[in-house]
Amino acid sequence: MKTIYLAALSAALLAACGSNPPPPAWKGNAGSALAGFSDAYLRGESGIATTEFARARAEMASTGRPDLVAHAELVRCATRVASLEYDSCPAFEALAQDATAAERAYAAYLGGRWDGLDATLLPEQHRAVLAAARAGDGKSVLAPIADPLSRLVAAGVLMRQARTAPADIVVATDTASEQGWRRPLLTWLGVALKRAQAAGDTVEAARLQRRIDLAGATPPVP
Repeated sequence: MKTIYLAALSAALLAACGSNPPPPAWKGNAGSALAGFSDAYLRGESGIATTEFARARAEMASTGRPDLVAHAELVRCATRVASLEYDSCPAFEALAQDATAAERAYAAYLGGRWDGLDATLLPEQHRAVLAAARAGDGKSVLAPIADPLSRLVAAGVLMRQARTAPADIVVATDTASEQGWRRPLLTWLGVALKRAQAAGDTVEAARLQRRIDLAGATPPVP
């Protein structure tokens, strides 16, 4: 959802290179701030994330369009789900009546409210996740999702529904690691650690704990 929105903003900026009037400044400002929020949040830089999100929300609010602010809140909710942090997305729900049907469907998907959910309203990659989860075949559907954030959002949704396959944990952990996204990495390493401990695999548990200690350590002062 975030990726689609930022792509739309980028398209608007490219259009400005032609003979058309330049797009309003808020579009570029909001897009960059929203992207900055997601990256900072996933990297565990909470202060920066808070500042960037406030900037994105203010830019969208300047239009007086609650549907745009609702979208920003949905991006924030999805980013939290990618880190296995769940709530009812209250800030989005307060604006949901002005959101699009697709955004309300996406919010329901994130929240695990799947009964009666029209999958055709979801982004394509999440339609496949929903279909596979409903089929209950136990196969991982995360690897084919090209966008790293969408992949982690899907992993978070599956975890919320207790439908996570063992391979999903590996994919989610590797995705967070490759992107340098400390917050979801620590969470997924914790999930893997509990599984190893429950299985009595002390060697694997020790390896995972070393990764957790390294990723969670405070960087040394230069």
